[in-house]
Amino acid sequence: MPTQITALAVSKSFAGRLVLDSVTCSLAAGERTGIVGENGSGKTTLLRLLAGRERPDQGEVVVQAAGGIGYLAQDERLAPQATVQQVIDRALRDLRAVEQRMRRLEAAMADGDESGMAEYGELMTVFELRGGYDADARVERALHGLGLGLVGRERAVGSLSGGEQVRLRLAAVLAAVLAAAPEMLLLDEPTNHLDEAALSWLENHLRTRRGSTVAVSHDRVFLERVATSLLEVDADRRRVVRYGNGYTGYLAEKAAARQRWVQAHDQWRADVDRLREAAATTARQVAHGRPMKDGNKMAYDRAGGRVQQSLASRVRNAEERLRRLLADPVPPPPEPLRFTPVLRARRLQGFVLDAADIAVTDRLDRTDLTVTAGERLLITGPNGAGKSTLLRVLAGEVTPDSGSVSRRGRIGYLPQEPRPGKPDETVLTAFARGRAGEATGYTEPLLSLGLFDRDQLTVPVGRLSTGQRQRLALARLLSEPSDVLLLDEPTNHLSPALVEELETALTGYNGAVVIVSHDRRLRRRWRGAHLAVQPPATSTAKA
Repeated sequence: MPTQITALAVSKSFAGRLVLDSVTCSLAAGERTGIVGENGSGKTTLLRLLAGRERPDQGEVVVQAAGGIGYLAQDERLAPQATVQQVIDRALRDLRAVEQRMRRLEAAMADGDESGMAEYGELMTVFELRGGYDADARVERALHGLGLGLVGRERAVGSLSGGEQVRLRLAAVLAAVLAAAPEMLLLDEPTNHLDEAALSWLENHLRTRRGSTVAVSHDRVFLERVATSLLEVDADRRRVVRYGNGYTGYLAEKAAARQRWVQAHDQWRADVDRLREAAATTARQVAHGRPMKDGNKMAYDRAGGRVQQSLASRVRNAEERLRRLLADPVPPPPEPLRFTPVLRARRLQGFVLDAADIAVTDRLDRTDLTVTAGERLLITGPNGAGKSTLLRVLAGEVTPDSGSVSRRGRIGYLPQEPRPGKPDETVLTAFARGRAGEATGYTEPLLSLGLFDRDQLTVPVGRLSTGQRQRLALARLLSEPSDVLLLDEPTNHLSPALVEELETALTGYNGAVVIVSHDRRLRRRWRGAHLAVQPPATSTAKA
């Protein structure tokens, strides 16, 4: 398939921070490509470069899409005073302009002026090719599909909820796509704020539309259903890696890469052991061991000298090869993530959390819950329902206005927006904070998790990306013994591969787990209890 967009040795920095370093990648016609990576890795930057909304500091982006590019930004804002109809009309303005010109020419021809006949024919062809005659019907289907069918067209944008505004922006982009039929569609987090019905509609639409699609997304179900290839932006190395065969192929290649790492380490160990043994065995042979048969001492000494020189040369060669191997070791791959249990003579029994009639004014309605040792509880509810507030109350970070909480055992808590250290602390210092001994004593425990490289341990926390801060908070949580884990949107900010590994670690954890998550894949795999919370009647703030 022909290539439509190619990035050649592209680099981009912001405020002195290098985000992408000499990135080269290409997108073929007809592909549906997902861009993945942890938050702050440069996914949106890469998409904006591909869309021509940003210019690279170095390198170039070559676009071969004569039919144009449609683009949905993640953080674009609609004018609050505009109506829903005006937003749709603005998205269809090119098609509306063609239609208006056609009507003016029709009126002129009705009055006998046929000078515009040729132009009218050309405009009619364009209008038909762009589906102008059923454009409004297709826009209606998009609005209904995204859950906006009952929203009045005269409603002001400012009167819509945040989620409705996001869906309206997506509907407007899709309306423009339906009208202009661009060859490429570039979307930044298109699944945000969509309910299940809207997500299914969007996924089906993208799978069946003609042309190429590129979407930045953290939604693993969306990626699994839509993407035919993935580009992963590596925040640590500032590079982009391509994976074929969709999300399944991405996971399979990650597993294969780890297996190759294991094999490379095993081979390195075997080579080191073999060379050590060869050097030691040969060194023992550097000695006279052959008896003199004919009494010719001079000849005997000459032959012995040649043997010793040969053996000594072999020793030196083996030692040199061993030195090179030891100077460039292949470290073992990190062990799979595992939460640290509390070591007890007897396993904890009974409740670990008991909340009776707790409430926080305007943030959390009256709630009762009991969590027993080893139990799993998934908390769901709309934004503003108080899910994060509930976890903060259970963790002891917020005192409820009414009710009481009893706790047993050690609690590990991961907030939704973690602050794992002070801005001027290094990664290693922040990891070791509050623990016995010098920070340097925690170097190997941190490295063994595989979440940071050695050269990152001295980086100040204030210079970490959002995803890197989440990794640091996760590292602290993994290494602290706990009887119960309180996890607030733990998959946020992480790469899909690390999210999969985190889920596996939770499956192997024997303690109690209370989790808040919007992650569709996690929720569908959940094996445990559910608690749905609703927003307080008087609340207008988000939890």
